[in-house]
Amino acid sequence: MAQGSNATVDLNADLGESFGPWQMGSDAEMLKIVSSANVACGFHGGDAMIMRATIELAKANGVAIGAHPGYNDIWGFGRRAMPNERPEDLKWQAVYQIGALRTMAAAIGLDLHHVKAHGALSNRAMVDREVADAIAGAIQAVDPELVFYVLPATRLEEAGREAGLRLAREIFADRGYEDDARLVARGQPGAIIHDPDEAADRALKMVEEGAVTSINGVKLPMAIDTICVHGDNPAAVALADLVRNRLERAGWTIGPRNSGRG
Repeated sequence: MAQGSNATVDLNADLGESFGPWQMGSDAEMLKIVSSANVACGFHGGDAMIMRATIELAKANGVAIGAHPGYNDIWGFGRRAMPNERPEDLKWQAVYQIGALRTMAAAIGLDLHHVKAHGALSNRAMVDREVADAIAGAIQAVDPELVFYVLPATRLEEAGREAGLRLAREIFADRGYEDDARLVARGQPGAIIHDPDEAADRALKMVEEGAVTSINGVKLPMAIDTICVHGDNPAAVALADLVRNRLERAGWTIGPRNSGRG
């Protein structure tokens, strides 16, 4: 990625993850900061009214929206491993979710921009090529012009590149990395970064260097197009705001990835 005053990087967050009266995150505040939002499609969070409200807020703030499909696991928030789910079934479950959000967005007058897998589904697809292909296949089936948000150096990136999809390679401001580029499992030491200053420093360093540093100090070079700040992090709003400010002060423009394949 190019660096300096003309460089652009996207800032995204997982939003719309409330369900009925149960509230998750601070969507209204986050949508004033991020440039793209990954909106839950009903399987791990979100419902029709939550999707509608999130899309309307995104439209009002000029934020690009994407579908955030996950396992059909509302009780576990899509974060429980479901190894018996077949790739073929996962493809069509993803088609179902992407289609629901795309249609809701169209009814509100907004185009769907991207797709990003959620939680345990994403974790599995990072190392399981059949599952990664299932997600890429779902995007091709719905709209091959949608951008596929992928973690670099994983099966997700491989699947998206070989499918000829438009890719946005994602790193996390508030998550730790293992030496093999996978995320440190939630609940393990170093998995979550709560301090906004630390997260902002990491984000700027990662985009400037084109690399992430693992919890053991291993530097992992990778292309970076988008930075995620998790909306369910208690410090999410302060963290996202500081990440954006620090990047902009360093000469980066904040905006979604809109072109490029593979």
